Amino acid sequence: MLDLLIKNGRIVDGTGNPWFYGDVGIKEGKITHVGRVSIESKEVIDANKNIVSPGFIDGHSHSDLLVLREPHNDIKLQQGVTTEVVGNCGLAPAPFVKEKGKLLKSYIEPVIGATSWEWNWETVGEYIEAIASARISENISTYVAHGSLRIAVMGFENRPATKEEMKKMKYLLEEGLRAGAIGLSIGLLYSPGRYSPKEEIAELCSVLPKYNGLLSTHIRGEGNNLLSSIKEVIWIAEKSGTSLHISHLKVAGKRNWGAAIQALELIDDVRARGLDVTCDVYPYNAGSTMLTTLLPPWTLEGGVEKCLERIRNIPTRAKIVREMKEEQEDWDNLIVSTGWQSVMVASISSENKHLEGKSILEISRDNGVDPYELALQLLDEEEGNVGIVYFHMSNHDVEEVLKYDYSLIISDSLGCETGKPHPRTYGTYPRIFSEYVRKKKIFSLEQAIRKVTSFPAQRFLLGNRGLVRPGYQADITIFNQNDILDTATYEDPIAYPQGINHVIVNGIQTITNGENLKRSGGLMIGSNTFLTCKCHG
Repeated sequence: MLDLLIKNGRIVDGTGNPWFYGDVGIKEGKITHVGRVSIESKEVIDANKNIVSPGFIDGHSHSDLLVLREPHNDIKLQQGVTTEVVGNCGLAPAPFVKEKGKLLKSYIEPVIGATSWEWNWETVGEYIEAIASARISENISTYVAHGSLRIAVMGFENRPATKEEMKKMKYLLEEGLRAGAIGLSIGLLYSPGRYSPKEEIAELCSVLPKYNGLLSTHIRGEGNNLLSSIKEVIWIAEKSGTSLHISHLKVAGKRNWGAAIQALELIDDVRARGLDVTCDVYPYNAGSTMLTTLLPPWTLEGGVEKCLERIRNIPTRAKIVREMKEEQEDWDNLIVSTGWQSVMVASISSENKHLEGKSILEISRDNGVDPYELALQLLDEEEGNVGIVYFHMSNHDVEEVLKYDYSLIISDSLGCETGKPHPRTYGTYPRIFSEYVRKKKIFSLEQAIRKVTSFPAQRFLLGNRGLVRPGYQADITIFNQNDILDTATYEDPIAYPQGINHVIVNGIQTITNGENLKRSGGLMIGSNTFLTCKCHG
């Protein structure tokens, strides 16, 4: 007898092949039968000719703490997501060295959020155990984050690592990889990652091949320095002999729009010479990050507290403003090319909360303050914790990357679900099918599903996931192809999508007729070599 039988579905199996009518049999968390199935089952779902797909895999999110705060959280499950990969952009809550804990927390909280309780882990392995022990409703996998490694060993020092410091970082990296992390993520746009020369990163990455680990990178520049930044991480991957994945590939700043083709040609060229490199993309023309990211890199030396000291020092503040008003060669100053009207305040925690949803330019005009001064004033008042949504891409470039053969689709959603978060947090996966399959037709239904199922499962070493195939884990999403719709907007971003009927995680019905059953079927997934927990059922 089966545990669950899905009948009368249009099965899109994740390979990219055409859909077909059939049933799916599930027992003990795995798919046992695909086709016409007449075996008796404890539970039956009539798919009613809706799409039966592998569960969607969000290969790049910042839900590192969100899954612990809200283990049955609706945000991704309601989108059909059954697996998230965290620890991205070099930003993660582990390793957590207590004497440097304030440095780490103050820097990453605008991205991954805060907790009301103390962290009970120090190593990446202990963080993985914390996730494994939580009764989560979705699957989670993680990288070791380079920025967190560097903070644990060096703080926010703007210099190359010493031999002893490199030894310590390698040790921490290996600990995380042995515990089941899928690779190393680096954030070269962010401090302290941006303080690392490419030679230092290549040496650290030399650890990865031993564990079949992937190098995932937020590149150093996505605007004027886009192409040179891609070349830099290609050099690192080739030097260290590791596979490379470029995170949220984009072209930032109006003066650079149209460069997506050149960026993709770079990837094609290195793949032709034998380097395993891929990329991912989210389906929006705005990004989301921390307001501190727009400052000159040197301002964050020593961490957020030191940055605030510099902002409060009048001569240094004037220098910061002066540099932000001028084009820069060694870092991408996107304010020059895109302007403050494109920077929207997304999250604030103080009495300034009424400013959420407004642009820096709009707020500055309302208050009669120069926008540069206004931005620094907000950072001062909010202790550096200001999240932003940044409109700095063209739709044409986004679509070029979306339809690229070697790109998969991600949300890059932050772990701060309050305020005015980017609509990608609630709408990424339905948007793919409503906007780019049904409306714009830039790819087929089957191609879109491959980009959010089997492709990321293969890329991130997630084992037998991403296909509707006997022997695979029963992560399944059932949706109406004609009704699926993202309802989240920049004005009203906290809005659940429509058209997703059922979500099944490791054989456990988790979303049924749009209702979250708050069941704990999720796993902490290691690489193909490691599995770090058992199903909670």
